[in-house]
Amino acid sequence: MSFTLFADSRLALARDSLAGLSTGDALGERYAGSVPAPVDLGADALPPAPWEWTDDTEMACSVLAELADSGAVNRDRLALAFASRCSPRRGYGAGAVLILRLIRSGTPWPLAAASAFDGQGSCGNGAAMRVGPLGAYFADSTTRAAAQARASAEVTHAHPEGIAGAVAVAVAAALAARARLDGHRPAPDRLLAGIAAALDPGTEVHRGVHRAAGLLGRPLPRVVADLGNGSRVTAQDTVGFTLWVAATHLDDYPAAIQTCLRAGGDVDTTAAIAGAVVAAYTGVGTRGGVPEAWLSAREPLPAWAP
Repeated sequence: MSFTLFADSRLALARDSLAGLSTGDALGERYAGSVPAPVDLGADALPPAPWEWTDDTEMACSVLAELADSGAVNRDRLALAFASRCSPRRGYGAGAVLILRLIRSGTPWPLAAASAFDGQGSCGNGAAMRVGPLGAYFADSTTRAAAQARASAEVTHAHPEGIAGAVAVAVAAALAARARLDGHRPAPDRLLAGIAAALDPGTEVHRGVHRAAGLLGRPLPRVVADLGNGSRVTAQDTVGFTLWVAATHLDDYPAAIQTCLRAGGDVDTTAAIAGAVVAAYTGVGTRGGVPEAWLSAREPLPAWAP
């Protein structure tokens, strides 16, 4: 089905994805540092509110604000937005803080991003964690979703793996939102194949998505052993796992988040990424969608968020 979305429809899809991202991020943060263990997310077992979100949500809000303002990513503006809004108490990594400090002090973003890790650039999962709503915004074109994801990643991540992670998540969210509009849930293997088709086959992120397809239906410990759980905070050990979760639980947001929590590792980020993709398909307050009670427990988004 070929179609073009109007701006208000794009924003509605992106906001649902942002709700899934931010709620997963905030709930995951409550379990950060805990060992992998069964987690009961029944109504009587949820942690007390408010659930505070992290840098994942703060940066995702900046990405969506840029889209709401101009309909596309302007890398110069986005870099300044990231830098000016960076609140260290939100859990930014040391590398991100350094890059954003350089940008804030006047260093052009290409130089700041390229300076990370002795000139290799960052392959961290930060570009992937914030990009789900952008993918949902471009549900009518995975090509545009991939291109805009790349642009959003480049301002902080010069490494090909960091960029590939953002492209993979954005395309996943675009395909999920498109499936929602089509009214047809894609089979997990077809969803992962569609994501892999948008990636450079020379990247480890591409190989991780391909491995994820081969692990469909396998038990969680085996999946974590093969794909990672974000504990190294890289795109390579985060994206394949989160897309396995999203493909497996695309119509069940609570199950997707619970799977991330049970896996341990970088749980706020894995829950943010998987949550953004799944919510692009399920929406909020629907059967299988982001529960209203969870959204109410999440700390309110910043006043400037679209």
